[in-house]
Amino acid sequence: MRKLLSLGQSRQIRPLDRAFFNRDPRRVARELLGKVLVRKRDSGQMNPARRVARIVEVEAYMGAEDPAAHAAAGNTARTAVLFGPPGHAYVYFIYGNHYCLNVSCQPEGRAGSVLIRALEPLSGIEAMAGARGIEIHGAKDLTKLTSGPGRLAQAFGITRARDNGCDLSSGAGSLWIGEDEYRASGIRRTPRIGITKATDKALRYMLAGNAFVSGRKMVG
Repeated sequence: MRKLLSLGQSRQIRPLDRAFFNRDPRRVARELLGKVLVRKRDSGQMNPARRVARIVEVEAYMGAEDPAAHAAAGNTARTAVLFGPPGHAYVYFIYGNHYCLNVSCQPEGRAGSVLIRALEPLSGIEAMAGARGIEIHGAKDLTKLTSGPGRLAQAFGITRARDNGCDLSSGAGSLWIGEDEYRASGIRRTPRIGITKATDKALRYMLAGNAFVSGRKMVG
C-alpha cells in the first residue's frame, strides 16, 4: 500500500502511478499541472516541512521526431532515460550553470518527456531558500525560489548525479511526484520558450494567473 505524505491536518499526497506517465507527453503535461513535487529529507525520512511544491508550468517534448527534444539525437548514454520506462527523471545541465528536471513519458522504447518549468512552494520554504542561497523577507520573494527550471532544481537539490534515472512514480525514492485533493483549472498554453527549434509549437502549459509561472504570455 502506497504511503501518504500528510501536509498539516487536511492534505495528503499520493504518488502518481506509472500509468499516468505512459501516455502522450501533451496529455501528461496538461494533467501534471496542480500535482506536487516532493523531496524527502536526505536521511530518507518523510517530513512535510521539507520541500513540497505544486507544479504550475510545464513543457511537453515529443520525442525523436521533435527537433527541440534531446531525444532527437537518438538513444545515447545521455538520453537513455528518455527511451526507458515512463515516470523516470531525466536531468540535464544547461548553460553551464543549472540543472533541469524532466519526467519520461510514453511506453519503453518510445521517447517523450515533460519539462517541469515552475513550482509553487507549499512547505519547506526555509530549506528551499537555503538551497538557493537567498533570504525570504515576504511573499514577494517566494517567486525567487521555484519560478523557472533552474531555480526549482536548485531549490530541490536536483542534480544529474543524484537524480537522473530516479523513479518519480513510486514514492519510495527521495524525489517523487504525487497528487492531493487539488484540481487544476484555468489552464493556458503558449509556444515553448528558451529553445531555437520548433518554436511555433504551443506545448507549454501553465496555470493562468499563478504568480510562480516563469512567463505571462498566453494563447489558447
